Amino acid sequence: MNSLKTVSGAGRSGAFSFLDGVGLGLDLRQPQVMAILNVTPDSFSDGGRFQDCAQALDRAAKVIEEGAAILDIGGESTRPGAAPVSVDEELARVIPVIEGVRARFDTPISIDTSKPEVMRQAVAAGAGMINDVYALRQEGALETAAACGVPVCLMHMQGEPRSMQRAPRYENVVAEVCRFLEQRVAACVSAGIDRRLLLVDPGFGFGKSLEHNLELMRWLPELQTLELPLVVGVSRKSMIGKVLDRATDDRLIGSVTLAALAVWQGAAIVRVHDVGETVDALRVISAVRGH
Repeated sequence: MNSLKTVSGAGRSGAFSFLDGVGLGLDLRQPQVMAILNVTPDSFSDGGRFQDCAQALDRAAKVIEEGAAILDIGGESTRPGAAPVSVDEELARVIPVIEGVRARFDTPISIDTSKPEVMRQAVAAGAGMINDVYALRQEGALETAAACGVPVCLMHMQGEPRSMQRAPRYENVVAEVCRFLEQRVAACVSAGIDRRLLLVDPGFGFGKSLEHNLELMRWLPELQTLELPLVVGVSRKSMIGKVLDRATDDRLIGSVTLAALAVWQGAAIVRVHDVGETVDALRVISAVRGH
């Protein structure tokens, strides 16, 4: 089976909380780690490091060994100011890696894209989940995701990557993020996507200032009112650099701390670069909670 599908489970809120993907069950009553695998030349942290398919497959093997439950493969940078990439270029970057991972491993694959054609071909190649920073707002994305029939992570973003950090403004960032995600969930359901296939991401760093990000983290449990699995990605982001005055490659402790805090606040999946360290932190949290 090449898809990742959501099946009911006894989560804290009664929401669906079990992902059964590619022969590997992921019980989201336990926090899970999604490994970032960018096959791009310009991603903010690991751009250019895994652009070669062989390098990407070696990286996949490493993070799976470290405990990654999901691989999130992306072929277009969404860092602030990033230039757009054509459909053909994005496909050329991600499809060989997806096929290579699927041939070697059973670990579920997420395709990090906003383009309908990339979604379609990535799922056909073996991806079992769509992770979209535009929350399926691009033309044709809703219909394509519905046709693919795989889980979708809907992320909040104010603006678009090229301009999102110029002057983000909110009256109440937590309420506005919740409202946006509720609207996108409703749009997905109207388009024929089973609500049980949806996950939500508040979009740390996507059209948000440091104070907006900190406020979201403080009030992260508010997003559990959506009764959907919560995905959080804060790994190596600028909010950590601003708090600690650290360069991108020197944010390990800050990243693991925020990932652990996000899980304590209700996140089901954390999206990270530093997999082994984060897995260790989440094991300690689970031990404290008595899971």
